Amino acid sequence: MSLPAVPDLAAPPVEPARDPYHVYLDSLTSPESRRTMRGCLDRLARLLTGDETATGAGQPWHLLRYEHTVRIRTMLTEQGWSAAYVNKHIVALRRVLKEAWRLGQTSAEDFARASDLAPVRQSRLPAGQHVPPEVVGAALAACDDSPAGIRDAALIAVLYSTGCRRAEIGGLALADYDPGARSLRVRGKRDKERLVYLTADAIGLVERWLAVRGATPGALFSPVSRAGRIRVRDGRPVGLTGQGIADVLARRLGAAGVSRRTAHDFRRTFIGELLDAGVDLATAQALVGHSSPATTARYDRRPEKTRREAVDRIRLPAPRPLT
Repeated sequence: MSLPAVPDLAAPPVEPARDPYHVYLDSLTSPESRRTMRGCLDRLARLLTGDETATGAGQPWHLLRYEHTVRIRTMLTEQGWSAAYVNKHIVALRRVLKEAWRLGQTSAEDFARASDLAPVRQSRLPAGQHVPPEVVGAALAACDDSPAGIRDAALIAVLYSTGCRRAEIGGLALADYDPGARSLRVRGKRDKERLVYLTADAIGLVERWLAVRGATPGALFSPVSRAGRIRVRDGRPVGLTGQGIADVLARRLGAAGVSRRTAHDFRRTFIGELLDAGVDLATAQALVGHSSPATTARYDRRPEKTRREAVDRIRLPAPRPLT
């Protein structure tokens, strides 16, 4: 499928310092956000050019007009992706167009028209699955007394008792931990900070890990070598990546003989448990760092329970042959 013709596609490539792609990515404070949005823009570039090796760098973003962006939105929805995934690409497109305007490469009117795209609407159940307490217990039991095992037990406890995102856990520093308040200072999406709180059991496991890690400033959770040494850079412990956290979960759950769960499954479970316990929506929203209460409400399991109980009132008639 091709877009309406865009003029001057053969224009000389834009120098990196004035490339909206690079300028936008450089404006993002989180490495996880840069990775995510780079992926979105690179996928958009491949859709636009038909070149599977294309990236967003050097593309003529400033030449896109309303008729092009509308077509791009249609192409995205035709990929069969979820609304949230499509909308993430639309956000990336809007932002790179805005940087083109800020760089003086397109007019304010052309930018406003090209970025005037309605989000894709869709109603789907939240992705993922519930993590039962027995699964968490099995994963903790699979953590041995090695430095990596002690770290992994603390990491799983923090995931389960805070519902933090992978990137948020990886971004934690030792200075973010306040044992007196049982809190962690978390930096979420768009660099928004919030406090989350640990259970007494989770505090015990974190303190056990810190006895291994030491008091050197740096990341709270770090990679550990096979020899039990913590990875450092410039004398400071470095943080686990999002993939590193996923690998920890896969390894410990696999050793426990239970089915795969993701960090998002822990997050989904945390929100559901809060709401089941009667915690108000605004408090749950603040604890997990959602920008909208509607997002938090999607994880509310109580309506599902009510509907299931309603169906349980129906009795299937006993088999009886017709006479």
